[in-house]
Formats: sequence, structure tokens, C-alpha cells
Amino acid sequence: MKKFLNVLAFTFIGLNAMAQGQPSAKVFSNFNYNLSDEDNNFKAFEVNRAYLGYSYALSDEFTTKITFDVGNNSAGSQYTAFLKIASISWKTNDNMNINFGMIGTKNFKFMEKAWGHRYIYKSLQDEHKWASSADAGVSVDYQFNDKLSVDAQVLNGEGYKKEQEANGLFRGGVGLTYDASENVIVRVHRDVVPRESYGDNDAHQSTTSAALAYKGDGFSLGAEYNLQENAKNILDQERTGISAYGSYNLNDGMSLFARYDELSSESDWNLSEDGTFMIIGVEKQMVKGLKVALNYQSSTAATENAEAESSLFMNLEFKF
Repeated sequence: MKKFLNVLAFTFIGLNAMAQGQPSAKVFSNFNYNLSDEDNNFKAFEVNRAYLGYSYALSDEFTTKITFDVGNNSAGSQYTAFLKIASISWKTNDNMNINFGMIGTKNFKFMEKAWGHRYIYKSLQDEHKWASSADAGVSVDYQFNDKLSVDAQVLNGEGYKKEQEANGLFRGGVGLTYDASENVIVRVHRDVVPRESYGDNDAHQSTTSAALAYKGDGFSLGAEYNLQENAKNILDQERTGISAYGSYNLNDGMSLFARYDELSSESDWNLSEDGTFMIIGVEKQMVKGLKVALNYQSSTAATENAEAESSLFMNLEFKF
């Protein structure tokens, strides 16, 4: 792993000498302390993620991008490097853009941007693995006018950490984004995962999302509703997830932020993951490229008599 990172670092240094390209790096780190009444409360310094990337413009129409995701992944060791993005984008005209390769997916990108604090906590769909943030496939973005745009994608469906399965089935999605005003943006998205077999209890999984983002004078608000039908390709297995968030600017680069999530499943089939989650905190933009946030996080399982589990976090994001 160390040898790989050294090679990667020298590669970025060499590429940086090329004026047409742009290297980038982003790191998520934190210190967290569990506030439970237990004697041995968990506490740790962590480096959750490091993204190392490089983009290069081949021409006015074609651009390429590569990004490595280094972090504590369940599919690897404590720090494993995965190729997250390896794509080429073709701007066919002023209205349409086509992306091919290992690309960023559209499922929850809008919600992640509206939330605005990915380095502190993932968006709801990302956190609960309803979809992957990147996958091999193709996507198309089309801008009808200043207010309305549509996007579509066809993906392997396994995400960027796994190979395509032998069944060769593809995951598809389509989304619509509408700028209702200078302050309000609305988005809807539909995602379908085909079934692998045709038994009585097998069905196509579909996920429907509706989200709204509002940006006012010194504050922002966002909300999303997610419905997954035939979850995990099991007939009539349904779950819903809602998330609401907001931030308020203070002064000197400081802001307050909060978020509330609720996950539930029909007939409690997903009870182990159902429950509520909340964050409240304060963020400081130290300098360009460096954010620090002190925040309180609490989760309560949906099981009977469940008690809230709370932790105190100090999160950092630094990037260039």
C-alpha cells in the first residue's frame, strides 16, 4: 500500500507540470468520543477518506478525470485504494454532455450537494447503501433551458468496488431537475435494479426520490423523500427514508447546521437498520480549502425500548 501511494504521489507531481491538467486532493478526518454511560467509551482519531484525483482537458469537447478513493473500506484493509472515477466526458454541444467509464452516479448527488457536509456524514441513500456514488457505465445530461434539465444513466450496478456479476444485468436511472426560482431547486429521480431470477417472490427493485433545496440570504434548507419498492429484489418489501437539513451563516466564516433522518420499513422487515438520526453543530471555514466542524450526533434504533447512542465529533475537511 505504501509503495502504491508513493508511485501515485510521483505520478501526480509529474502530471502537475502539464498546464492543461489539474491535480486535486480531498481528505476527511475526525476525532470522535462516544457519550454513552459505559466505562470504556469509544474514542479515536480517524482519517476516513482521502480522494486523489487528476483531470485533463483533451480539447474543448473532451475531458478526462481519474480519482482514487483511499479509506477504511469493508472490501479491503484499514486503508485500501480503489479506482473510483476513470471517465471521459464529451460535451457534444451547449446542451448535452455524455460521460463514459467509471463515472459518478446521479442517484443522490443532488441531495449530497444540498446537504453540503459530506465530510461529516454521508447523505441518506449513500449511508444506507441504497446506491453507490460511482459505477461503471454511461450517463447523459441534457439542458433544455435555464430552468429544466434531464439526466439518464445505465450502470453495471455493483458500484466501483466490485466487478460486474455474471448475470450481466444493468441498473438504470433517470432524473429531472427544475430550477423553480433563484432560490428553489426541485429534483425527482427514478432508479431500477432488475431481478436476477423469476421466482414468485422476485421482482425489479425501484427507488423513487424527490428532493428540494432552498437557498436564502445567509441560510439554506433541504429535504428529501426516498421510497424503495421491492427492496433487494424481494416482492412487496418496501422501505422509506426521509432527510431534512439546514444551515445558517453567522460571521467570520462560521455557520450553524443541523440534520434529521428517519428510516422505516413496511412490516419492520428491516428493523435492524430502521430508526432516527440527528446532527447539530457549528462549522468554521478556517481558510480556503480547510473546514472544521464541532458537532453532536445521536441515533436511536427503531427496536422497542431502544436508547439513543450519542457521540461528539470534531470533523476536518482539507482540499486543494
